[in-house]
Amino acid sequence: MTTVGYAQLWRADPGAWRAAGAGWAGLTALVDRRAAELGGRGTAMAAGWSGAAATAANARMSGIGTDLASVRPALVEADQALAEFAARISAAKGQLAAAVALADAAGLAVDRDGRVGADPARSRPSERDGPAAARVAAALRTALDVAGAADRATAAKLAELAAAASAGWQEPPPPGRPGPYADPALVRAWWAELTPAQRRWLVAHEAALVGRLDGVPVTARDQANRLLLGVHRAELLAQREQLLARMPPAPVEAVRSHWLAGRLAGLDSLTDRLTGAAGPRAYLLGLDPAGEGRVVVALGDPDHSDRVLTYVPGMTAGLDDAPGELGRAGRVLGRCAELAPGERSAAVLWLDYDAPDFLHEAVTAGQARDAGPALHRFQEGLRTTHEGPPARQTVLGHSYGSLVVGTAAREHGLAADALVFVGSPGVGVEHAAELRVPPDEVWASSASDDVIRLARSPDELARRTLFNASPLAAALGWPAHSGHELWFGRDPATPGFGGRVFPSGRHGHTGYWDADNPALDGMARIVLGR
Repeated sequence: MTTVGYAQLWRADPGAWRAAGAGWAGLTALVDRRAAELGGRGTAMAAGWSGAAATAANARMSGIGTDLASVRPALVEADQALAEFAARISAAKGQLAAAVALADAAGLAVDRDGRVGADPARSRPSERDGPAAARVAAALRTALDVAGAADRATAAKLAELAAAASAGWQEPPPPGRPGPYADPALVRAWWAELTPAQRRWLVAHEAALVGRLDGVPVTARDQANRLLLGVHRAELLAQREQLLARMPPAPVEAVRSHWLAGRLAGLDSLTDRLTGAAGPRAYLLGLDPAGEGRVVVALGDPDHSDRVLTYVPGMTAGLDDAPGELGRAGRVLGRCAELAPGERSAAVLWLDYDAPDFLHEAVTAGQARDAGPALHRFQEGLRTTHEGPPARQTVLGHSYGSLVVGTAAREHGLAADALVFVGSPGVGVEHAAELRVPPDEVWASSASDDVIRLARSPDELARRTLFNASPLAAALGWPAHSGHELWFGRDPATPGFGGRVFPSGRHGHTGYWDADNPALDGMARIVLGR
């Protein structure tokens, strides 16, 4: 059985393993180029060559193209295995550091071999075998056991990949597929009955189906959606060219700065984050560039994390600013890592709904109601595909996103242990008890200078936003309403709502994630269950 020693774990560099995985995934671009070159040469050859030999050559080139296509998900799968290993080693190193800190606090020392003994300068020799030493030794063993288990699991995964590459990577599955809105538990049962080769065939040949099915494991969805990135970018480029073709010459530059340019920039920035080695690995769980654009991305693997945050952004959110919204989820995750370095957490940006673009859309709850079934299925899917003991699941809504979360919880129920609302215009209920989670796990925060608190309707919000931007605002003053009713019911950040309130500094409507805002620390502690 593989064991990991104290010094080996202390020296281990999770970042190097993440970089190695990203390097394997980065080879997909090379494979794409070679496949495109092969396809181009095949087309040119077919134009000037016919007969039996040409038919045989064409069949051979087609087979090579198929082989190249099968390599792409294999490279992503290798990246996932190494990223998962890096995450588990990071958690083990956090536990190791905590054990050493425990030893230091007790006046004990840990030598290069991981043996615990009394520190001659700070404690008595008799303390070497005392309760504190036993606790430190147990904590060290736990950290090393976690690292050893990660090493064995990763070695087995990589061996399985190598065996599949020689024995048969893909195999068509039997007929019958779940529908796009199928119950996640049924999807999970269907997926479990497939062989690894059949699953890989589905990822390669039916990526659009696999990528959007709640109940399919995170790794398979990520592989499928990454395979579609180039397709989505080509769609946006084609839309832009069609738009340019219909426009007279004068406004061409205006078209270049059209919303399509924003979508493309957002997609490119998101792709950079997906393919980079910095920070927790990103898993692409959904992407649709149509309209404003929808995207679901996880930082860290939710299927293997102890804590999972789902963040639902609010008004104007779309593909163009998805990287910024993902950054907010990442800041909560980063604070979780600071507070609990030995625990594994993941954060998901869930932007799988049509967020309002203008105040006249935000005046109604229609788009929040429309989003409810999808958010319900997503949370159920996270619970269904999770490996090991259930994770603590937290759903966080900001601004109009808090109404999405509240409406989904009330009308459909959410697989969530805690709900969090920040900068909320109301969550569609008058009391926390209507949200189907224990009221002491319903949390809210609202900054005293958040413009959302200054108005009871979007029309008034617009007037106040303009007014407060004026230099006269401070002199004339415009106090917030003394009542507790917001656009969509009682303010969840008031005691009468029945939930719990955590503080925020004066950071306005979008500053809850600022590094010096106590709200960031509050959100992280809620995710951790503290």
